[in-house]
Amino acid sequence: MAIMGATIYSIIESGLRGNIIDVECHMTNGLPGMVIVGAKGKAVDEARERIRAAFASSDIPLPRKRIAINLAPADLPKDGACFDVPIATALLAHQGTATQSLPSDMICIGELALTGETRPVRGIIGKILAARAKGYTTFLIPRGNLPQAQLIPDLTLYPLTHLRELYDHLGGTRELQSIHTKTGSVDITSQPRSEHDFAEVIGQARAKRALEIAAAGGHNVLLNGPPGAGKSMLARALQSILPPLQREEILEITHLHSLASRNFEELITARPFRSPHHSSSSTAILGGGQSPLPGEISLSHHGVLLFDEFPEFSHTTIEALRQPLEDGEISVARAKDTITYPAQFILVATANPCPCGYFGSQKPCSCLPQQIIQYQRKLSGPILDRIDLYVEVEEVAHDKLLRAQTAEETSSSILKRVTAARQRQQARGSARLNRGMTNQDIKQHARLSSNAESLLNQAAEKLGLSARAYMRCVKVARTIADLEQSEHITTAHISEALQYRRRQMS
Repeated sequence: MAIMGATIYSIIESGLRGNIIDVECHMTNGLPGMVIVGAKGKAVDEARERIRAAFASSDIPLPRKRIAINLAPADLPKDGACFDVPIATALLAHQGTATQSLPSDMICIGELALTGETRPVRGIIGKILAARAKGYTTFLIPRGNLPQAQLIPDLTLYPLTHLRELYDHLGGTRELQSIHTKTGSVDITSQPRSEHDFAEVIGQARAKRALEIAAAGGHNVLLNGPPGAGKSMLARALQSILPPLQREEILEITHLHSLASRNFEELITARPFRSPHHSSSSTAILGGGQSPLPGEISLSHHGVLLFDEFPEFSHTTIEALRQPLEDGEISVARAKDTITYPAQFILVATANPCPCGYFGSQKPCSCLPQQIIQYQRKLSGPILDRIDLYVEVEEVAHDKLLRAQTAEETSSSILKRVTAARQRQQARGSARLNRGMTNQDIKQHARLSSNAESLLNQAAEKLGLSARAYMRCVKVARTIADLEQSEHITTAHISEALQYRRRQMS
């Protein structure tokens, strides 16, 4: 361990990019006071009062001198309360009474309460990952951020509960205990399961099959049908047939939620299920704001995004889904910065066939033909072209709803097939699900039989499929083959995949 000087290191991050901040302390004789310089925001400027109170509550003497704190680079904007602990550490190191040291390459992060206790900060995973990318592996963090920080492997963490612990360590009274994360720690065996089960959904065999394919290959689904047919219930049950999260997925999801959630110290171990209301703003769904934050599509990363009553969303919001549905990420551009957030979710959209909802059903439709056409045109061709599975959800006979004994398959048995299909995809050496296969991946791994390729070419000509729709049919067929543990795509797989293509609305 090297002796610390008056320069302490911290970090600010934007997305997964970061800048190391030098926290410099200088004391001179003069009127006692503290000034913080370096393009500071309001929260950073308020750190002076939090630090004064924390020192007093911890019975730590604050030098009666003129104290200047510089946050360098001085031209880089800085905001947030995460600089409280670095500034306090710089003050303690500059007093000259320290007999013990901390590692010289340590990154200090944390907020101080007026009592001297540390408080967890928002986005700790992003800050640590950004610092690690620059070669830093030792961190002084609030103890409240420890569960999230322990997800990241190969780190040395010094969890801090109270400012007094740092003072005692530097004074040689009591050492701070370090924690080595090694391969990263998280319990993935006790993940909460969905409250909904496919066995609770009566009938709807075709819709259930489509959702099984969607879960296995990560495909997007549009459920179309009259009100009360069970579209929303089917969408919510999808979460129950998705495999448990892996450690890397937990790391990404927890980081995204810590940026946008009030409970930013919470560890997310279940696949997200997000269902924004159709009146939500584009910023709330896509992300953004003065300081860009992830929206609903990023908060559903590695999970399910339900757009109930899809045509009722604003035209701007619907069309903005083109990039995330195609690329699995969303770029939020603002005057000050441009941030790219991941957005690899399964889109489940539901829609009624007309404004009243009963066009084509057993109940009479009260809509005029022009109203039906206008309603159906709310979803543009490019958006529908990006949806892999289009399913008509039929009404269920009332006499089946209250039966105590049903032959419906449970989510647990479907989950086994989905897990096996995903394992086959991983065995091919690809980190992506079938939905994310590139054209090169398709040519290498699709393995269409000659008859299957001939059938697909004929169908593409008759149905007028675009090149994108053609390739998406192959991806869906590959997923169906994986569910059946088949090495090759046969005509049966292609035929089923074609059945899920959207038919022209009459």
